Amino acid sequence: MTSLADAARRMPVPAVMRPPASGGRASAVLVLFGETELGPDVLLIQRNTGLRRHSGQPAFPGGAIDPADAGPVDCALREAEEETGVVRDGVQVLRTLPELYIPNTGFRVTPVMGWWHTPSEVRAVDTGEVASVARVPVAELVDPANRLRTRHPDGGTAPAFRVRDMLVWGFTAGILNQLLVLGGWERPWPSGAGEVVDVIARTGRGGVGAP
Repeated sequence: MTSLADAARRMPVPAVMRPPASGGRASAVLVLFGETELGPDVLLIQRNTGLRRHSGQPAFPGGAIDPADAGPVDCALREAEEETGVVRDGVQVLRTLPELYIPNTGFRVTPVMGWWHTPSEVRAVDTGEVASVARVPVAELVDPANRLRTRHPDGGTAPAFRVRDMLVWGFTAGILNQLLVLGGWERPWPSGAGEVVDVIARTGRGGVGAP
């Protein structure tokens, strides 16, 4: 985790996701790594369908920074606790990653990377927004059988994962893909382009937790 946190300083930010000089709503997500008998894992939530933003999408716990929050780290830990029951005292914050911008929602998102040194029971606490919670092993994320790409209406493609009955794509999949590479976990894909899934792009579907 220490090596990954150091490497994450170099995480590239695509031009389209570089924050503007001003504007946008500040938010944060918690990228929380833990360890089980299956090896390292990461905490994801499945958002409820019917939400105004990010309906039905897998995501990291997170949301908009409230006035009472001390900053992105405080926000990410608070949101994780409210959404999944994560006890913040069991989390060691390793690093904040570069701020990212989601153009179609106007969110400026700071991913906060954490190590879950003392895991707590997690579940869908905020059932109005969260349908389920899953600890997804890194071994499943890097398995080429679970890797695919999503194709967007503009013709571009992006990395995605099919794990634990979830299609993880968009903002969340992009961060996961970068961290798997930086952590040295990535495995070679099979020859050929692999599976490509079409997605419908609409306002509010970016993978970050909705406020």
